[in-house]
Amino acid sequence: MRLKRSATMICQFCAILALVLFLAMSATAESKPNIVFILVDDLGHADVGFNGSVFYETPNIDTLAREGLVIENAYMYPTCSPSRTALATGKQSFRTGVYTVPVLEQGDDQSNIFSRWTVGEEHTMYSQPLADAGYKSIHLGKWHLVGPYPKEELAMEFPLKKKLRQPSPWDFSWVPYHKEHCRQYYPEGRGYLKNVGGTYRGDPALEVGGYNSETGGYFAPFSNPFIESKPDDTWLTDRLTDEAIEFMDQHQQEPFFINLHYYTVHRPIRGRSEGLVKKYMNKPGDPVTGQGTGEGSVKEREAQYATMIESLDDNVGRIAKFLDQNGLRDNTLVIFTSDNGQNIGRNDQLRGKKGYIYEGGIRVPTCLNWPGKIDARRTSTAVSCLDFFPTFMDLAGIEYDGVLDGQSIIGLFDGEPASLRNRPLFWHLASRYKHGTCSVIRKDDRKLIQFLADGKLELYDLKNDPREEQNLVAEHPEQTQALLKELVEWRKANDVPLPPLGIHDEIDTKSSPR
Repeated sequence: MRLKRSATMICQFCAILALVLFLAMSATAESKPNIVFILVDDLGHADVGFNGSVFYETPNIDTLAREGLVIENAYMYPTCSPSRTALATGKQSFRTGVYTVPVLEQGDDQSNIFSRWTVGEEHTMYSQPLADAGYKSIHLGKWHLVGPYPKEELAMEFPLKKKLRQPSPWDFSWVPYHKEHCRQYYPEGRGYLKNVGGTYRGDPALEVGGYNSETGGYFAPFSNPFIESKPDDTWLTDRLTDEAIEFMDQHQQEPFFINLHYYTVHRPIRGRSEGLVKKYMNKPGDPVTGQGTGEGSVKEREAQYATMIESLDDNVGRIAKFLDQNGLRDNTLVIFTSDNGQNIGRNDQLRGKKGYIYEGGIRVPTCLNWPGKIDARRTSTAVSCLDFFPTFMDLAGIEYDGVLDGQSIIGLFDGEPASLRNRPLFWHLASRYKHGTCSVIRKDDRKLIQFLADGKLELYDLKNDPREEQNLVAEHPEQTQALLKELVEWRKANDVPLPPLGIHDEIDTKSSPR
């Protein structure tokens, strides 16, 4: 009898202990919010309804925005490589040496500091401390943080004498090398449990013909060596969402981080279906933004692009529905943004597009949704891609002591902190693409661009002149000089390298990235 009583007490104790452990684990998971980070490729500022589009249809994304925080002045770099590197590392381009997409560079090594492609292991990515803190993470879609030949690239003397190259899209000779020897440069080597579709490539068209191939990488069968074929594959954006939902379903009891970086709406443009293309071919264009106002083949391409945006919206709706149906929405922050301005899309309200330092190239649609934790509104406070890393650390309660150039924006969730509202934002583009190399400061709705080849200055009042049509340098010389002084002091304080030919700040222009 005594043994039986003891056994009963032990069972009761074990049950109580299990309950305590379960509650502790649940409390831990609840204290660390889930994060779904949706990054679209080449989606322009006005390519969504919440920023004024009436031609493109984004009802699900607009609902997230309406019920969340819309950041009207959200900024990236003008091209994907520096944006994605800055997002992942929280560091300015001069620290990583990633200034643009290497194959896009123009000019020689005297007018450029040729861009790196691979992000070295010395640069921590936000996924790593998140993994250490217990987050279960998956990367889906575009990675673009490694070059085709990473070890050879990183062994080269910097600055490079020639720009880096890449194989043809249908050349898969690099695949075994990457899978066997380059894990440290891929998501699984950076704290993610799984990588679906992330390669060195910046687009999905991994078939003979590349952009001119029939599927364009968007229709199955996908040629991506990091996507395992499935019988029901049809459309790449759908497949990536399937994988995201499956991963969230498997990790509902743990804090999860979903790095959902869609390839869409990057070229090559493909119509989702004939019916959808016909729908937008028959839809009137918008004279305000210029969207859908083309004729002939231009109109057809605009219609195809619109179907890609509608498909994107459908899949964002699927993510939101899953979170709602599984009781996860209240403990999940959803972030929606783009890696640079529009490329195929059109927005006559802003100057420039992808590749340009003007607003059309760097200002992107951005909203954050977290029911009960974020006040639903719009803010004009400027936010940089560099701010996401420290924000993630703040959300996860991580004391991160590495170098970060951004600032947590949690204060914007329910207020307008002066520390965010009054700070300057900086860009440094040391390699040429659409225009000359330049450094930029944005502060108090003023934006000063200094071109590095000749020192030419451009000053714009973004609040009253979002199209950047009136250069105010001559009209406001004192303001120009004050901003220029702050920009130069920022470069000097950080030993920012400058191209060999052009202006100098009395620093070592051949210094390595820091």
